[in-house]
Amino acid sequence: MSAGNIYSNEQVKIPAIPIAKKSTGRLTVVFVICFLSTMSGGIVSMLMSVYLPVAVKDLLGNVSDDRLNDVSAWINALFIFGWMAGGIVWGIICDKTGRSKSVILSTACFGLFAILTGQSSSWFFVSACRFLSGFGIGGVLVTTVILIAELWTGKKIAIIQGIVSLAMPVGFFVAGAINNGVENWRAAFWIGIIPLLLALIAAFTLPESEEWKKRKQRTRLKENTDQRLFSAGNRKNLLIGSVVFGTMLIGLWAVFSWAPTWVQSISASADVQQQRGLTMMLLAAGGIAGSFFSGWIVNAIGLVKTMLICFAACFIMTFVVFKLNNNVTVITFSEMAVLAFFFGISQGALAVYIPALFPTGICASATGFCFNAGRLFTGTVVFFIGALVSWLGGYGNAVFIFSFVLAAGFIATLLSRKMKTS
Repeated sequence: MSAGNIYSNEQVKIPAIPIAKKSTGRLTVVFVICFLSTMSGGIVSMLMSVYLPVAVKDLLGNVSDDRLNDVSAWINALFIFGWMAGGIVWGIICDKTGRSKSVILSTACFGLFAILTGQSSSWFFVSACRFLSGFGIGGVLVTTVILIAELWTGKKIAIIQGIVSLAMPVGFFVAGAINNGVENWRAAFWIGIIPLLLALIAAFTLPESEEWKKRKQRTRLKENTDQRLFSAGNRKNLLIGSVVFGTMLIGLWAVFSWAPTWVQSISASADVQQQRGLTMMLLAAGGIAGSFFSGWIVNAIGLVKTMLICFAACFIMTFVVFKLNNNVTVITFSEMAVLAFFFGISQGALAVYIPALFPTGICASATGFCFNAGRLFTGTVVFFIGALVSWLGGYGNAVFIFSFVLAAGFIATLLSRKMKTS
């Protein structure tokens, strides 16, 4: 797979992959399983965010706000570290053992540990289960992207990747709805049964990538230098992919993880639980809309222009939401939906951008690396958002300060295009 076309300012041209003819039914199975697995990952990833203030108080009892903030930060940070580890490890597994098998096992992993999260009796055990839930989710987000990239061709890739990427914010939306309908946070985590059942069904129905099979057979016959992850030909693209994806990731995760708690901290409403749930639902709805349209936007104006617009808009809207609101109003919710819309577009675009940088033999490993190299910093960022809340004067200030990485992502995208076209 060549990176050349993704830097074009003109209409993006996704390289076609020569694979065996695939039936519509087979592709439908892949689409449904990848969509539902990603959606379930979205639910499990954000469920703790919407229940976090309640869950931590239930686990710790009557403690100071500083203690609550510290424990909340640890739980969120360890989840991200698990997500990071899972994305990298499952990417390597995916290249070695196959795309479909990796989708199945990573889905089962986060489903199992979601259930165990709700059974935890201490915040230490919750943290461990969140780490392992993140490990599975990180794997799903890499392996489903790679499976789709190798089963669809041409411009269809951008459309399908955009639609599947909206499954994550659909999951966020469902997490908000669960918060509003299920008061007991422990009961909510029984949602992990769904990905477990999905993995069982996928074990009997999910087909393997023919392109991966062919590449695996060729690799057995002859080792190629472009199949080494850190070879000279791949290092530049690993750096580009990691910086561009990582900066958007940090901004997105800071907003989505801490927005419900920020709403609780500034709200004057007596029904703040409903506002927390509505916050996540509106963020998710905006992300869903952005992801859905991302494929058509990418095909119309190109990947680089799409990403530059997303970085700029997300940075501006983060300032508007978190710095210009002193109470929660209808306008606040509308602004959050707009912010999420551009985050959604970015996720669909990046699902096309990153895999196209690398050859098939290392595509999953390299994509996993790029998707997750920034998560080490992201986990630290989330931890320090909690630790620095008091010093920085509230959640809004903390989130906005870390949103400056979006400006860095904008610059990195510009520089990457100049590096490629110079």
